Amino acid sequence: MTLIVALRHAPTAWNRDRRLQGRTDVALDEEGVAVAARWRIEPDWAGYRILSSPLQRARMTAAILFPDAEIGIDRRLIEMDFGTWEGKRLAELRADPTEDAVAREDLGLDFKAPEGESPREVQARIQPLLARLAELERPTVLVTHKAVIRALYALASGWAMIGKPPAKLRPNCAQLFRLAGDGTPAVERMNVSLEA
Repeated sequence: MTLIVALRHAPTAWNRDRRLQGRTDVALDEEGVAVAARWRIEPDWAGYRILSSPLQRARMTAAILFPDAEIGIDRRLIEMDFGTWEGKRLAELRADPTEDAVAREDLGLDFKAPEGESPREVQARIQPLLARLAELERPTVLVTHKAVIRALYALASGWAMIGKPPAKLRPNCAQLFRLAGDGTPAVERMNVSLEA
């Protein structure tokens, strides 16, 4: 069994403005840096392998939380692509009948923004990484994004991403998973608070 700690990056100005970021490379602003600096990781995690999404908000968060670690960058941890919806607010998209947002959301794992990526495609993207981490048998922290963690959680729990999840993924928390020998994830602990 290999332990995986999934951390969402600290909040950005776009998060506070409720805009979909996706692949748009929004960095942490002063407020986001301050939030990450207040977070406290469990002591064991400092000795884990650290992998980050290539996007600035994740890399900056990883550097703040693990200042003495070598941080690997893995493109498979990049946020889900929201296509033409990036930079827009979900509430506005839901209110616009030309966007068909509600019908798309009802597709669960097959939800896809125009020209974007689905959670099922995210799962397919991260599964080889999970298999490799299980093969290495080394506990690892993944500093990544909300949609990636939701896709991982769906994979671990069997949730089809239709309706409410079995457990809500709370902000400012880590999500812990254990990997079987083939990389299949299972939930270990949810919502481990990072707040001091």
